[in-house]
Amino acid sequence: MSTTKKVVAVALGLGLATLSACTSSGSGSGGSDSGSSRTVTLVSHDSFAVSKNVLKAFEKESGYEVKVLKDGDAGQAVNKAILTKDNPQGDVFFGVDNTLLSRALDNGLFQPYEAKGADQVQSQYQVDQDKHRVTPIDSGDICVNYDKAYFSENRLKPPSSFEDLVEPEYKNLLVTENASTSSPGLGFLLGTAARYGDGGWQDYWKKLKANGVKVVDGWEQAYNEEFSGSAGGKKAKGDRPLVVSYASSPPAEVVFADPRPKTAPTGVATRTCFRQVEYAGLLSNARNTKGGKALVDFLISKKFQEDMPLNMFVYPVLMGAQVPEEFVKYGPQAADPETMAPQKIADNRDQWVKSWTSLVLK
Repeated sequence: MSTTKKVVAVALGLGLATLSACTSSGSGSGGSDSGSSRTVTLVSHDSFAVSKNVLKAFEKESGYEVKVLKDGDAGQAVNKAILTKDNPQGDVFFGVDNTLLSRALDNGLFQPYEAKGADQVQSQYQVDQDKHRVTPIDSGDICVNYDKAYFSENRLKPPSSFEDLVEPEYKNLLVTENASTSSPGLGFLLGTAARYGDGGWQDYWKKLKANGVKVVDGWEQAYNEEFSGSAGGKKAKGDRPLVVSYASSPPAEVVFADPRPKTAPTGVATRTCFRQVEYAGLLSNARNTKGGKALVDFLISKKFQEDMPLNMFVYPVLMGAQVPEEFVKYGPQAADPETMAPQKIADNRDQWVKSWTSLVLK
C-alpha cells in the first residue's frame, strides 16, 4: 500500500490494477461455515500492508490464520465487493473511504458489528453510529505535493493553496489523477468542491484546465512517472513539479531512500488538502463471522494502529496511538483540511464526476 518505489506505490498509490491475491501465512482454507473456519479472509485494495510480526501475533493470540485478498484500486475493490456481496470473497473488507462509503452502505455491503475499542476512535471520524456497519481505521490528507529542487532552482515560490495553482507562474506544472478512476483524483475534486461550493468548483477547474493541468489515470503514473520530485519520477524523467498525492508522501520519500536524506525532497501545499478516512466492516454473508469480528477488532487495536503509519503511510484514528517521528517531522496532517459530509458526497459524487469528465477531459 519489492523495490523501494514499489513499496512506496503500495503504501500510497491507489492506481488501477488487476485482481491479485496473497496469503499472509500458508494457503489456508476458505469457505467454511460461519465461525468454524480457522481461516479469516480480509478483502482490501492493493495498499493494505502490515508488519509480519504484528500479524503473526494476532494469529497466535486469536487462533485464526489471516488470508489477504488484494483487489486493485480502492474504487475497483469496493465495486467488486458490492457485485459479489451475496457470495463474498472474504469476511472483512478494509479500505472503503469517505468518498465511496455511501455507495457501500446503500448497497448493503456490510452487516452491523460494533468493534471492541471502537469507542476509543477519535470523535471526528465516527460515522454510522446507529448501526455500526463500519469501523474507522485510518485517515490521511490528499494534497498537492511539490518538487523542492525545481522551485529552488527556478527561484519560484511553491504554491500553497488552490488559488495559487491557477496563477500564470504555475502553468503546465501540475499533474493530477482522473477523478472517475482514482481515489486521490476524486479526493482532489471533492476538495475543490468543498472549497468553492456546488457551482464554483466548475469555474475553478476551467481555470485549472486553461493553466495546463495534466490528467492521468492513476496515482502510480502521476507520482512515479510524471512527477519530477519523486525517486520514481526522477528515473522516468518526469517533468511536472506539482502532483496530487498525499501529505504522507514526503516522509515516504525519506523512509525508503538509501541513504536517507536529512530532509524530504518534496513538500506539501498545505491549503490544497482534503481529509480522507478509511473504514473496515464485516461483510454481509461472510462465512466466518466470528473470525471476521476478531479481525475488525484487531484493525482498531493499538498494536495495529501504531504499526500502520510506516506500512500504509496513513494516520491512526485511535486515541492515544503514537505516530512515528518521521510523520511528525516530514508529513504532519493538514491543520485545516477541506472536508465534506458523507451524505453530501453521496448526493453529488456521481454528477460531479460526470460534469468534471465533460469539463476537463473533453
